[in-house]
Amino acid sequence: MKIFKYLSVLALFSVSLLASQNIEESIVKIYTVSKIPNYTTPWNSSIRRSHGSGSIISGKRILTNAHVVANETYIEVKRHGDTKKYEAEVEFISHQADLALLKVKDETFFKGTKSLKLDGLPKFEQEVAVYGFPMGGDSLSVSRGIVSRIEHNRYAHSREIFLSIQIDAAVNPGSSGGPAISDGKIVGVVMQQMKRSQSIGYIVPMVMINHFLDDIKDGKYDGFAHIGITTQMMENSAIRDVYKMDNSITGVLVIDVSEKSSAYNKLKKGDILLSLDGHSVQDDGTVEFVKNKYTSYKYYIDKKQIGESINIEVLRDGKKIKLNLHLENIADDNMLVNTLAHDTMPKYLMYGGYVFTPLTRNLIMNSRSTLLPLREAAGKWACEKKDEVVILLKVLAFDTNRGDHNFSLWMIDKVNGVEIKNFKHFVKIVDESEGKYLILENKDGVKIAIDREDAMKVEETILKRYSIDNAKRL
Repeated sequence: MKIFKYLSVLALFSVSLLASQNIEESIVKIYTVSKIPNYTTPWNSSIRRSHGSGSIISGKRILTNAHVVANETYIEVKRHGDTKKYEAEVEFISHQADLALLKVKDETFFKGTKSLKLDGLPKFEQEVAVYGFPMGGDSLSVSRGIVSRIEHNRYAHSREIFLSIQIDAAVNPGSSGGPAISDGKIVGVVMQQMKRSQSIGYIVPMVMINHFLDDIKDGKYDGFAHIGITTQMMENSAIRDVYKMDNSITGVLVIDVSEKSSAYNKLKKGDILLSLDGHSVQDDGTVEFVKNKYTSYKYYIDKKQIGESINIEVLRDGKKIKLNLHLENIADDNMLVNTLAHDTMPKYLMYGGYVFTPLTRNLIMNSRSTLLPLREAAGKWACEKKDEVVILLKVLAFDTNRGDHNFSLWMIDKVNGVEIKNFKHFVKIVDESEGKYLILENKDGVKIAIDREDAMKVEETILKRYSIDNAKRL
């Protein structure tokens, strides 16, 4: 009997060891060379070398984070247990969900490998193992922990809020993109760690990964739908009475709707959002996504693909109304200032030493600006009249622009009396202007006058003085 028990334990150990070896053979180290834009001097960029992790999945593809390969100029991959690096390229990328799929140019890279299988949403306190190459090491590292929380959080790469899984396994730089494994299957992709904490990391859950993989089946990436509304919790009894909500009703108050959103002219300010596809919205803005577990009501919107519809129920003037919304937009379509940009260089126009650019979240973050108007603009909806903010980024000092050298991060609302719709419209006005002066004006009536003839004369001199190759990137 004792011999049988010993053999059974030995057999289980052997199976576990074999399973671990199969997983290890499917883990990849990713080497990335990136071109990093400089949003405060948009004509400049720098080169950065970094590394991350990934895993081999079906279709001879490597699943990793978007931020591991963002702004890439060259990618190499190396399998665990191998010394040879292979050139790879991005096949699809979702900066929203911080996910990417790579393909390797030489398919002999996959010889002898097995694709890791994908699982579903893990349970609370379920054990997970994180595989990757943290802190610059060439040897594979495995850390273990449990699922400690599942809820919506802000993704550091896109600054958008989506479902994420918190784990207490050690997650460090270099681990990004590696798989979180439970029962031999992928339950998420390692994404980020909580600063100033110990052993608190976050992974992208399978609901996000499956959405991404389903999205790209037609050969292009569309993104995650954005409904384009602002809501307020309804936990206070007085505000509930104002909107005729009895004790049997829960929901959130719609306080604003983006003019660009498909919800515009369907949802109205003052509506109470009661349910999404039959799932009740609670007074704190959450929905039940598994039994007795709640997260943001965005959960049921995030599950939809662009082009799909969602059924909603609202309380309007004390009456329940059912609506159907066709989901057409991502967040960037609805917002005045886009989410963080990647894989693109910033646009700019230099005119007589005055440097103009669209306002971006990259610029706000990189300049560490505390200017309230810029941050307020980042929270506003786009509309037909204005769908992008144009700013005077800085003034490159020259004798023709004396007196204006201190202008920086200055929002422009009008050019020669014409209200600006976006940066493209701004450039068109500048190019087609025929008067002696170009008059810039903000919403407070402050004006800057640029002598067009002087600006054109000194352009080449200013470019040479400040070592700038081109006066614009549009």
